[in-house]
Amino acid sequence: MATYWDPFQEMDRLFGSLATSRNAPAMPMDLFREGDHYVLAVDLPGIDPGSIDVSCEDRTLTIRAERTPRSGEGQWLLRERTSGTVARQLTLGRGLALDRISASYADGVLTLTIPVAEDAKPRRIEVSHESGREAIEAG
Repeated sequence: MATYWDPFQEMDRLFGSLATSRNAPAMPMDLFREGDHYVLAVDLPGIDPGSIDVSCEDRTLTIRAERTPRSGEGQWLLRERTSGTVARQLTLGRGLALDRISASYADGVLTLTIPVAEDAKPRRIEVSHESGREAIEAG
């Protein structure tokens, strides 16, 4: 019996409760599988692209970025946008090619592409068929 295995299942279980509207994480993200790789899209609006740091050590993916506070004259009337350093860590499952993760940042969204490792991809196994067995004749 074949079962579907999702390397991000544990991550979803741990961080699922954080995705409510009242306790939204500082880095909301979307994760989906597209063919033979996963795509992780992280919202980082107003972040200086030079401050974004993505690292992976022993199956732990760390995303860190900094939003500098706006300086200016005058009196603040409303200040809801957070400033400072935000970080998020994800424990990645086995079966991913961690050495081939790529990242890009455009329009306030950091996109990570995480390929599935070759040995974790489903593959077809050929079944050989023996033909030409001699029949025993009763004589």
